[in-house]
Amino acid sequence: MDPTDSSTETPAHRMPPQGASPAGPDCVVLGAGPAGLTAAWEAARHGMDAVVFEKDTQVGGISRTVEHEGFRFDIGGHRFFTKVPAVRALWHELLGNDLITRERLSRIYYADRFFDYPLKPLGAVRGLGPIEAVRIGLSYVKARLFPYANERTFEEWVVNRFGRRLFEIFFETYTEKVWGTPCSEISSDWAAQRIKNLDMVAAVKNALLGLGSKKGDVITSLIERFEYPRLGPGMMWERCRDLLEGKQVYTRTGHEVVRVMHDGSRIEAVVVRGPDGEEVVEGDHFLSSIALYDLLHAMEPRPPQAVLDATGNLGYRDFLTVVLYVDRADVFPDNWIYIHSADVHVGRVQNFKNWSPEMVPDPRRTALGLEYFVQEGDEIWSADDKTLLSLGMQECAAIGLVDPLEVTGGTVVRVPKAYPVYPPDYQENLAVLRDWLEGFENLHCIGRNGQHRYNNQDHSMVTAMLAVENIAGASHDIWNVNVEADYHEEIGAEESAATEGRVAHGGDPSIPQPAELEIEEALRTVFARYDAIALGGATGIVAGVGLFLATAILVLRGGDVIGPNLSLLGHYFFGYQVTWSGAFVGLLEGALGGFAFGAVLAYLINVVVGWHERRLLRQIEVAEGTDILEMGEAP
Repeated sequence: MDPTDSSTETPAHRMPPQGASPAGPDCVVLGAGPAGLTAAWEAARHGMDAVVFEKDTQVGGISRTVEHEGFRFDIGGHRFFTKVPAVRALWHELLGNDLITRERLSRIYYADRFFDYPLKPLGAVRGLGPIEAVRIGLSYVKARLFPYANERTFEEWVVNRFGRRLFEIFFETYTEKVWGTPCSEISSDWAAQRIKNLDMVAAVKNALLGLGSKKGDVITSLIERFEYPRLGPGMMWERCRDLLEGKQVYTRTGHEVVRVMHDGSRIEAVVVRGPDGEEVVEGDHFLSSIALYDLLHAMEPRPPQAVLDATGNLGYRDFLTVVLYVDRADVFPDNWIYIHSADVHVGRVQNFKNWSPEMVPDPRRTALGLEYFVQEGDEIWSADDKTLLSLGMQECAAIGLVDPLEVTGGTVVRVPKAYPVYPPDYQENLAVLRDWLEGFENLHCIGRNGQHRYNNQDHSMVTAMLAVENIAGASHDIWNVNVEADYHEEIGAEESAATEGRVAHGGDPSIPQPAELEIEEALRTVFARYDAIALGGATGIVAGVGLFLATAILVLRGGDVIGPNLSLLGHYFFGYQVTWSGAFVGLLEGALGGFAFGAVLAYLINVVVGWHERRLLRQIEVAEGTDILEMGEAP
């Protein structure tokens, strides 16, 4: 079954009217997801002509809403929340009262039990038992006392913040299920960008004592409410498409970009393939939200081999949803449930009815979306729909959600290249691609796949807004837009008001790095470490030479006033006495003793300094992070 085939929208429906030409507009937009349609909207706002090409038969990209047999469902679940006023204003401009407010409820399924998420310590202790709780606590203490010095991988990043046992329980299985890669092979940069650091001490104090921040404002964890389109996120982008059509900006669905023609410094035209064949479309500026891999492999002439090789090293994770229609009004109260069990393949289960009651055609029925994170061509991706529906029913039964006899139907949706992946060498490869692409003065890469950055919907929209401003004469660095610096799921109300609306730019110009990397660099400068070898060597030289000179002076002067007292060092330095041979023994052993003293002193100083640095960094991360389990979600 392919619900997208049942769409009432056809490529012809989005063709320009007779006499209008799609060729030669100010802006040619590749892709009709949030970034692409925002770019078209902003272009129209600036008085520019634009046309949008979309390979799929629906708009919205991964933020589309699929309709099948009267049921509506998302591709991954999309909460609408942002701290960027321009983004919020556009959402409300497009939907108005059709944007409703919903309460968040989510849980984790682990070891045949359901745990509240965000984690509530008392609930977790009751569910896991006191022995496991003690193991988690001891593991956390160990991680704080003996952290990984260099956080290169996702595993090291999480263990340093939560302890190994909590990592194994609530992070490892789900993360590897989502990304299909061992946590030891996922870059820590991805973790720093996507993971919310839940301060363990603060969480326990808040849960047990109800304590908030020192300022008196209670921390709101992981957004307890969010906005949501009444008919799903696709409603937003379908409305945008329709309003753009009224502005003579047309979205041509069912049209795939197959070639991008250039002269080495400018994009001259794109060749799109639609139901009626191929056509050449020229334009002044080209805004691309399609996958970097697809864009670069469509280039004519072909990019240098080093660039093509770099595209081959970009990682993507594909996505598949098995939707089951259940003949029951209330299956479970959550919006979604994370599945942390290795016994089933499903990673998350959505209850679309709990996002909006209008997502189902009959209030007596429910639609569940079982999300599978896969690779195109693997066993699950390649299975036929009947097999996948059967798998979904079996796994729902294994989890204890529904009886297969309650399932009355369903469908399957596959999404290739849904999520960019951060392999360890992604920075180097992305730097190669960006360096070459920036040679085109009229090409603007926007959005999640357009920049190969695992970001959220509002970030994608901001890159589009700033790209259009660049066309109008501004000079924003759209590759370094960092909405995450202010778009946080855990923040005090006072702090939120103080920082609302700021969009940060900065960081390494070659790659989109999280703001935390700049923070860590600053902290390393402030909390400089002692070099144990250098300090040990210095104290060793002082001690050894000092003892040698003192002994030599006594030998040269003679006398027994100070000599006998200095000779007492023979109790501590083997073979030492106030003689010329003893002077050399003192030189050697004094140097060794001084070196050991200096090295130990440097180590102890560094331990204290490091503790203070990590403590400050954790406090910053509490206010500047995102949620670990939202990795399959695109709010």
